[in-house]
Amino acid sequence: MRRGHCIVSLLLAICSIGFLPAFSQVKRQDVDFEKLFDDLFPVQDLDLNYDELYENLAQILINPIDLNEATHQQLQSLYLLNEMQVNEIVDYRNKTGPFLSIYELQSLESIDSQTLEKILPFFTVEDASKTMNRTFWQRLSTEQNNYFILRYERTIETKHGYRADTDSAARYAGSPDKFYARYRVSRTGDFSFGFTIEKDAGEQIAWTPANKIYGFDNYSFHAQVMNQGIFKNIIIGDYQAQFGQGLGLGGGFGMGKGSETITTIRRANLGFIPYTSLNEFGFFRGMAITVEPILNFKINGFGSSISRDGLLQQDSESDQSFFTSLTATGLHRTPRELSARKQIRENNLGLTLNYQFKSLEAGIMVHHTSLNPPLQPNPNTYNQFLFSGTGITNIGSFLNYSYSNYTVFGEFSKSLDAGYGFNAGLLSSLTSSFDFSLFIRHYEPDYQTFYTNAVAENSIPRNESGMYWGLKYKINHSITASGYVDVFKFPWLRYRGYSPSTGSEGLLRLTWQPSKLVSFFIQGRQESKIRNLPDNTTNYKTGMGTKNNFWLNADYSLTKNIHLKTRGQFSNYKLEGNKTNGMTLIQDVNVDAGRFTISARYALFDTDDIDNRQYVYERDVWLAFSFPSYSGVGVRSYLMVQYNVNRNVDLWIRWARTQFSDRETIGSGGELIDGDTRNDIKFQLRFRF
Repeated sequence: MRRGHCIVSLLLAICSIGFLPAFSQVKRQDVDFEKLFDDLFPVQDLDLNYDELYENLAQILINPIDLNEATHQQLQSLYLLNEMQVNEIVDYRNKTGPFLSIYELQSLESIDSQTLEKILPFFTVEDASKTMNRTFWQRLSTEQNNYFILRYERTIETKHGYRADTDSAARYAGSPDKFYARYRVSRTGDFSFGFTIEKDAGEQIAWTPANKIYGFDNYSFHAQVMNQGIFKNIIIGDYQAQFGQGLGLGGGFGMGKGSETITTIRRANLGFIPYTSLNEFGFFRGMAITVEPILNFKINGFGSSISRDGLLQQDSESDQSFFTSLTATGLHRTPRELSARKQIRENNLGLTLNYQFKSLEAGIMVHHTSLNPPLQPNPNTYNQFLFSGTGITNIGSFLNYSYSNYTVFGEFSKSLDAGYGFNAGLLSSLTSSFDFSLFIRHYEPDYQTFYTNAVAENSIPRNESGMYWGLKYKINHSITASGYVDVFKFPWLRYRGYSPSTGSEGLLRLTWQPSKLVSFFIQGRQESKIRNLPDNTTNYKTGMGTKNNFWLNADYSLTKNIHLKTRGQFSNYKLEGNKTNGMTLIQDVNVDAGRFTISARYALFDTDDIDNRQYVYERDVWLAFSFPSYSGVGVRSYLMVQYNVNRNVDLWIRWARTQFSDRETIGSGGELIDGDTRNDIKFQLRFRF
């Protein structure tokens, strides 16, 4: 591949940054989601959906946490503070009383200017006297975090699924337009009410109650009230549950192994949280309640009943219906997709008892999931331990404890009539400059659960044992080094790896921030684990595959209103002597011009195969998340304009274009586009009340 001239251009651009001057402090309300994404989100080789993670962070930004009410768990759940910083905030508040200003954090020894700048948007200091004498309805009617969103998206080119000459089995029922509407009003620790309406591209707007279609394809609703006497949390509608380390009950807000090597291996015990993501899978629908009948002792109960997607089949002997897998795409465009829509009834019941006193929290839980009709996975070489039947019951326990600058945590979960899993970890701020993390896990091949987000090498915590070490060292006020090593074992076969095996993964990152508006990082990662050899469908021979990734990134400002980002991403994959490569070079320009904010990108990419596709975060409209993979050879660009119409109305317009030089068509099946270019447009209006 011809990459030499691109690499030289990138290095010249980065070297030129040394001549940039320092600039004034960033405004408190400005949040660089790209940098936050680079710092927190895991490095991925798979096309996973990060909407829920992004959604939770965005919701905290909309609804900042009151520094005077924040619990130990809430402070930890941001993944932005180490153990020393969390403990110092809590100790300071206990000794001196409530914070009068968020800028009091500057007086804490463990919080430097860079940390303060990073966490400012996520916190606020509320004046309790303004709300203590107001009724619930007065607080609800005057809440400023009150908004309504309308969004429209479309691909300009005609995909084969919309063409009249396409076979009826592959033709999409609806238009290529995607619609989305959301309303939400919420106040941290008090209430949240909202609904979401969505139609995906290719879906039809119809009214056929017999098929459970009522206009738009997807509706979501929640109503939450908190801290009403002994009733600490009540949610009706769609919600998630996050308890312990997410092994038995895990919601969407869980990171993994990534550039933040310390805090992201721990899960926060958040309890029940409203579900507001567009994903049509991985949440409960019903009612959840938390009561505190005795001080420090909480009872958490929930019930859920929801229709899931799955393609029904008939048993030839018993004539009974069954399904082989749940469908999680949420797409209902073709006759086959529509026939799978809402065919599976899933019911959930759960109970958690937890005790919390100061920095100690412990709990036990039980959770039952039932399916009708039964699940019968297609048998193959690697999945013989997967759940089959109509119901799963899990029991478990968890513990979190902090002492001084140390935090220990862990969870044990057992599937009745099946396997078990456990994990445990330690986080420590050994000094103000040195942080350490340790995490061990063991998940048996037949451990079963549908709702989990525990840290694992596999996408689901099953068939895995491992040990993780993470380090972060602040060399001086501007240079930080971090890294991790993870070694793991798969005792049974897994997808694309048909033999028991071992593997390892390591990452090293060096960050330099000479000023508040200039920062650099260089990062390398290596992962080794076995994979089935190609063209070998009968003997299942495997070999050790090694993936190497390398990032070089610079963020800098030409003026206080013009911000630039230059990045190079490079990778290679080696398997049995065969080596393939991939790369992308990216230049971003972001301009703040009064009522207008303009974001633009120009990226070149060149990858040999799917193993080297490059995942890159892209700026998108408010509350939308874009993390596409660049694969093949071509150019990716986008332009987004945000216009502040007035204090209550904002408008976004986004155009994205991908042009390939190695193909004459894009996509496959109904998504096939004739030609080498794809253009996507997006419009969004936000009304604030």
